[in-house]
Amino acid sequence: MSPPSAGRPTTPDISELGALELAAALRRHELTATDVARRTLEQISRHNDRIGAFVHVDEQHTLEQAQAADDLLREHRKRQDADPARLPPLLGVPCPVKDLTPVAGMPCTFGSAAMTGFVPDSDDGVVRRLRRAGALVIGKTTTPEFGFPCYTEPDIAPPARTPWDLNRSAGGSSGGAAAAVAAGLVPIAHGSDGGGSLRIPASACGLVGMKASRGLISPGPSNVDGPGLATHGVLTRTVRDTALAFDLLRVGWPGDVYRMPAPRTTYLDACERLPGSLRIGVLTEPVIADCEVHPGPLRAVERAAALLRDLGHRVVRAPRPFPRERWAAFSAIWSVLALSVPLPPGGEERLVPLTRWLRGCGREVSGADYAAALASTQQLAREVARSWSDFDVVLTPTLARPPAPIGALRNDRDPAADFADQCAFTPWTSIYNLSGRPAVSLPVHRECEDGVELPYGVMLGAGLGEDELLLSLAAQVEAADPWPGPVTPGRGGSR
Repeated sequence: MSPPSAGRPTTPDISELGALELAAALRRHELTATDVARRTLEQISRHNDRIGAFVHVDEQHTLEQAQAADDLLREHRKRQDADPARLPPLLGVPCPVKDLTPVAGMPCTFGSAAMTGFVPDSDDGVVRRLRRAGALVIGKTTTPEFGFPCYTEPDIAPPARTPWDLNRSAGGSSGGAAAAVAAGLVPIAHGSDGGGSLRIPASACGLVGMKASRGLISPGPSNVDGPGLATHGVLTRTVRDTALAFDLLRVGWPGDVYRMPAPRTTYLDACERLPGSLRIGVLTEPVIADCEVHPGPLRAVERAAALLRDLGHRVVRAPRPFPRERWAAFSAIWSVLALSVPLPPGGEERLVPLTRWLRGCGREVSGADYAAALASTQQLAREVARSWSDFDVVLTPTLARPPAPIGALRNDRDPAADFADQCAFTPWTSIYNLSGRPAVSLPVHRECEDGVELPYGVMLGAGLGEDELLLSLAAQVEAADPWPGPVTPGRGGSR
């Protein structure tokens, strides 16, 4: 006797689908956007209290967007010359936005009690691009105050936790975005990276997180590049989903200070091309901090290096790109960025101790000091380019330790120690923000810590503008050694 489901079409489990897969299922009419929206909202309602991924979900707006997507899909299906390629590439796909980025009509707290009550009346440029691509902008994901820490433990919301172990942080500052994608609540989430804020949570949550080259994704039309440390991006479970996002977000705005040339074809196409035989440098010595590296990240690098050799690449040792003390320029710029955040009256008193401390440090940086720090970062970028000129790609751990237990890094009694410990936790990521070069964290390794399986990312970095090469290599690694899909919160590695 045949099982009851024999011969009947099955409805895909949307939590298992990536962004490209979900968009394709919608175009094939295996699902409706309204179905997707309702299931997504149900999943968020079921799991968000445990993982702290979202600070705001707009159910009505989500369903309205989904209905509009369904209308477009129905109209398209009626056309005799219907070509799925003409539809917006993310039509009907949920994609939340990090709570540092304004979305019209949604609260934007920047992770801070000082900013509660602020509701923007217009979308940020990157949100406009996501909407144009058909994405359902469903809400805002949790971030720490103004995105400064590498952990996501704001005062105004529960901490973002990695679904692999709910006692551990999802990382930061795009921690809520990472938790949402890793738990299968959404297939893709917007984030940003000013010192590692996409790559750090990608490692902690077992995801793909890539910082694009400076100038590839514009902060326009309203925001500015400043010192050029930060860029928008996404967190995904696959390299191809990240590549698609780069294709959608790379559109520039008039007045952009930095601008990367367009790719030869598309970033998605780059994932289908083999990168050729590359010379890959390996660096496991911390760069910006004098700290020990846990065996887990080192074993992740060993695994990745062995895989890269098997794929035909030449893997050799790489030098540290600059002396550790030269990184002080980043600290000066970081503190001035904290000081430059505009606050409402009385806002200073509502800041967390780390932000207040950073702003105090910023007040000690004179105009001449700041100019010198900017000049130093440009020199550091040149030193990185010279030191690594013999390599197509450099391989490092993403983090120096396993995902941090909640509260292990945050230190309200001693913010200076808090900041120093963050540097020791992430002693490689900010090199790429200083230099503008692209870097991607890939979840190539898993092992147990305290009886729980945890993910460990490795970071691959390339030269400025070599995003296509990096995506091509990342896709090759993923195809050769695929990583797990979404993780049921609290059951890390069990799927």
